[in-house]
Amino acid sequence: MNSTFEVRHSQFSSVRLDEERDALLTIKRGERPWPDVNAWRLRLHKEFDEAFASTKLPERPDYNWANEFLLKARREMANQNQL
Repeated sequence: MNSTFEVRHSQFSSVRLDEERDALLTIKRGERPWPDVNAWRLRLHKEFDEAFASTKLPERPDYNWANEFLLKARREMANQNQL
């Protein structure tokens, strides 16, 4: 699952570079010419823009929901530790 899929389908996970690891390492080692790197960068940027335009994600996070979720989780952990 890549980041454009995640944006488009409102699914998020931690950042993972394993899908692009080999390509990134060739860039790091200077084995890829700049025109290739730039073309890849532009393609990824286009994919992200397209995914962003069709995302179902809200403009801003639901801070109240997130805060309540974290408070509930902390209370449950505190209660478990008291047993």
